[in-house]
Order: sequence, then structure tokens, then C-alpha cells
Amino acid sequence: MIESSVPIDAVDVSGHYDDLDVFYRQLWGDHLHHGYWHKGDETPLQATENLIHRIALPLELQPGARVCDVGCGYGATSRYLAEKYGFQMTGLTISSTQYEYAIAQPRATNSPTYLLRNWESNQLADGSFDGLVSIECIAHVPHKDVYFEEVARVLKPGGRACITAWLTAERSSPTAQRWLLEPICREGRLPSMGAASEYTQLAEAAGLRQVKYEDVTRQVRKTWAICVWRVVKFCFFSRAGWRFIFSSKSRHAIFLLSVARIWIAYATGAMKYGIFEFEKPTQ
Repeated sequence: MIESSVPIDAVDVSGHYDDLDVFYRQLWGDHLHHGYWHKGDETPLQATENLIHRIALPLELQPGARVCDVGCGYGATSRYLAEKYGFQMTGLTISSTQYEYAIAQPRATNSPTYLLRNWESNQLADGSFDGLVSIECIAHVPHKDVYFEEVARVLKPGGRACITAWLTAERSSPTAQRWLLEPICREGRLPSMGAASEYTQLAEAAGLRQVKYEDVTRQVRKTWAICVWRVVKFCFFSRAGWRFIFSSKSRHAIFLLSVARIWIAYATGAMKYGIFEFEKPTQ
């Protein structure tokens, strides 16, 4: 497990997203997650929706099923799953800015429901969900054992979870750790980032059964080539970019450096991107 050299808690994570609100939505839109390229010629929006389909299908649920979205961000994934799959969605975020944006968006039905809560103390009822999705949230959670324990607790017996995660390589070099992985954790407000095998062990210790794991780094890494170019345009060719960089309020502007670091980390194999499918046993 690669850990940030400075302590990071939930307040740091929520502050990161509150401060970078305008930057994030200009960079990638309401879907704050990787794209998934099947063919390679999809637009970024099509690619982000591809990823949502990829995590929804393994749940094997029918319309009306109750699904939890852990780390829902601006709520775009929850809205998409409610509209396209008919799921009764409940999304959780710790960012007040993201929460206010999410609840302001129009909904055709009473789904999704959004909660401004920390997943580690989510107050949801035991066995209250048929399925669970979580896109790129776990790296922001300080206590990853608690993360999986809560996943297992809120799922009904037989319920499935599909979780995507930023990952380190199983064996990363000291150079990669020093210049890429630790700075990515520190600058991106990630308390720690683990390898696939570490998350599998934690999930199984929490009582979940791993159904499948897939390394999809090749299908998602185009995200960061696009992001690097968009950051360059935002920072150097827009007034908003200049104001953001030099604003005294932009305490988290250092994350701009991490965009390039992440691109390099994927290109060199120091970082991976994985999709985990878990099931809560019936007994």
C-alpha cells in the first residue's frame, strides 16, 4: 500500500473537491471518472457512459432494484443508472459543493436520493441494498478495511458490488513510488492507494466473495492523454485558468501537476485501473 507522506482525512478530501469544483467540471464534465474505450474512437462522453454500463451489468438487477453509489460525486452516475436501468439510486458524497450540485439537477422520478455523508460512518441500514457501485472512491478512504466492511454490511445476502479503483502495480519501483505514486496520493488527497491483491484480501476479510477482477488499464488510460491536453488549454489559454492558478483560494491547485504524473504512471505501468466484482454470500 502506497501512503501519502502527509496525513489526509475526510475534511481534506471534501475540501479538495470543493476547491477544485470549477476546474473538475471544465476538465471532464459531471462524470468525474475515467472513460472506457471499447473501440478507441468513442467521444469522452461515450467512453464515460461505457464505464457505467460496464459496472452496472454485473449487478444482474432488474428495474426497481435498490442500488447504492458510494462516492457519487456530482451524481451523474446515479442519475444515469436511474434513467437507463430504472434503479432506485442512493448516492453518497462528502463534498458539500458536489452535493448541492447533485440535488439541484432535474430528476424524472424520486430517484436518485443524495446524502452528504462519509462512507465510513454512513448510517445506512444493514442489508438495505440489492447492489452497490463505487467508481474510483476507495483511494480517498483512509480506512480501507472499513470501506469493505460497510459494503458488506449494507448489501443484502446475494447482493453484488462492482467497484472500480485506481491501483498501484503489484511491485512498484522505488523511483515510481518517490516521483509518481506518493506525490499522486499527496496531491490528489488520497490517503493511500493499494494493489489489486491488497483490495481483494480486504474485501474477503470483510466477508465478500470476489466474483471477478479485470485489469482495464489499456481501455481507460486514454482518459489522461485527453486530460493533459485539456489542462494545458485551461491553464494557459483561458482567463479562468489563470485566475484559478493564481487565486489564493486555490489551495489544491497543485493537483494540476498530478494530471501529468497520472498520465506517466499509466504509461509506465506504475499505476493500474481495475474493476472488482464482489458478492455477499447468502450464508
